[in-house]
Amino acid sequence: MTAVLPERSAVALADPAAPRPEPHPAGCPCGGCAAGTGAADLMARLAAVPGGRTAVVADGLELTFDELRAGAAVFAARLAGLGVGPESVVALCLPRGAGLVTAIVGTLTAGAAYLPVDPALPAERRAYLLEDSGADLVVTDGTTEPATTARTAALADLTADRTDRTDRADRTDRAGRPGFAPVPVTADTLAYVIYTSGSTGRPKGVEIGRGAVSLLLRELEEAGVAAGEGRRVGWNASPSFDASVQQWVRLCRGDTLVMIDEETRRDPALLAAFVDEQALTDLDITPSHADPLLGLLTADGGPRPLTLLVGGEAISPSLWDRLAAAHRSGLLRAVNLYGPTECTVDATAAWVDGPGEPHLGTVLPGLRMLLLDERLAPVGPGGTGELHLAGPRVGRGYRRRPALTAERFVADPSGVPGARVYRTGDRCRLLPDGRLVYLGRADGQVKVRGHRVELPEIEAALTRADGVAEAAVILGEDAGGEPALIAYHRGGDAREMRARLARTLPSYMVPSAFVAVDRFATTPSGKLDRSALPARVQAPAAPRAAADGDGGPRGRAEELIARVWGQVLGAGSIGPDDNFFKLGGHSLLAIKLVSRVRAELSLALPVKAVYAHPRLRDLAAHIEELTAARDA
Repeated sequence: MTAVLPERSAVALADPAAPRPEPHPAGCPCGGCAAGTGAADLMARLAAVPGGRTAVVADGLELTFDELRAGAAVFAARLAGLGVGPESVVALCLPRGAGLVTAIVGTLTAGAAYLPVDPALPAERRAYLLEDSGADLVVTDGTTEPATTARTAALADLTADRTDRTDRADRTDRAGRPGFAPVPVTADTLAYVIYTSGSTGRPKGVEIGRGAVSLLLRELEEAGVAAGEGRRVGWNASPSFDASVQQWVRLCRGDTLVMIDEETRRDPALLAAFVDEQALTDLDITPSHADPLLGLLTADGGPRPLTLLVGGEAISPSLWDRLAAAHRSGLLRAVNLYGPTECTVDATAAWVDGPGEPHLGTVLPGLRMLLLDERLAPVGPGGTGELHLAGPRVGRGYRRRPALTAERFVADPSGVPGARVYRTGDRCRLLPDGRLVYLGRADGQVKVRGHRVELPEIEAALTRADGVAEAAVILGEDAGGEPALIAYHRGGDAREMRARLARTLPSYMVPSAFVAVDRFATTPSGKLDRSALPARVQAPAAPRAAADGDGGPRGRAEELIARVWGQVLGAGSIGPDDNFFKLGGHSLLAIKLVSRVRAELSLALPVKAVYAHPRLRDLAAHIEELTAARDA
């Protein structure tokens, strides 16, 4: 089942029996093709981009496509000299920047695959990724301990502007550098390995082939998600998450990649200003981060040539309506993208341009959808089932995990020899027009008083209540230590929600407790972090009042911070030596804290100040310094 997504319109499903593109013959002039998909390989497309265009913007510097290709050619030649080639895995332990982009393109130019290892990860986590993947080489920027015994090389050495004696050294351009001559590849040649969390607690590496990545870019273009020329694409995702692939592949069609630093990413005000300063046309973002950003982007009521690529988690009805209103008003465009890492980033797309129930749209052309019930029978319109995906963008499997691969990548019931289907574990409902509505995980079940309960069903009911922007339900404990459902919600009235759920759900599915929160914690990838939700709810004590000699906060600034911390953290006794993050603070609560301080003191406090001064006393002193400088 395939789909074409016209710009700013609904989508229609194509005939599932439509013929697949014919494989390209050996020696195809495209310079290495994704055989069997009809999509030119990424490096072949990159080679055709005019050299004078700006390829990368990072740290105030610009890199042209000629400069990017030259640097990548040098990098590839170095890798070849070290014995790296097709099916080799090069671990890139590099921060976001022009160096990372050059390393990715250089690795692919050499025909090898890259493994992104975020240097911000704990050393133990980095070591696990490198050991489990069996990486052939680790590239660092020289400042990060690679935490491995594998071969290690510094980026500066691999991109030095000189020609080594290798079997590729004779391919030079006029400047004497190794020419941009990508190693020929096939559709199944490994492109990258990206790790995802595992149900057993051990992360697993997903292997994706070159043909799948090439086809992803072509489908984004056909769907209108990547349309037109001269686009400026913000790289917002961590390189360790597959959303980053969707961003860097845009280089291969001639778009400019604009790197967003960590400080800007975590501060909505800075990010909104960055969008305007850099004239971004495309920004990938999760719903949790889109929510506070949207108001800033639309506050002036002026249109922006910006497309928000929203994905990574379900969009709430409230956020969907706001995005749709902005889309219809011409302020910006928004598209909802869904897809598991195992199926090359994006599997479905839907323009958020109309009111109604949030939905995923339909599958992109490189994949075929199967919605199956518990008996593995196809589900018709109106029915629900587990989403299975098939087609040339389904990954190769889990690296060095044959048993797990066999469990999740199963034989295609269509009977095509060698074809496989990926079991997503996601439950969906099929609408009459072929669109999909996401219902949650198929394994999101708990037992409550002997009854099997699907938590996503309760959450969906909560988000349909008036004023509820987001909701999450967990199985925790009540005051007596007994198992109980706890509902966390942003917005809405608990009494009204309880009455609504009592009208629509069995009594055992109505949560015992409703806890209002200002923001939900998120994981490094921007998704809702369920593990951060307290499993046992306790009413917080009133924030401790300041008094001489009792160790409590003193002065206006300390009293203000203590009060605001109590509000955003739900904490009671707060002292001047308490640490915001040790009390449960996180990025979204830091945003809330800064917003309160700005409102009460009319002070432009940046979010980075909370990270730089996490102790209450230090943050208060910093605020006093800023206030004095402002009033001087």
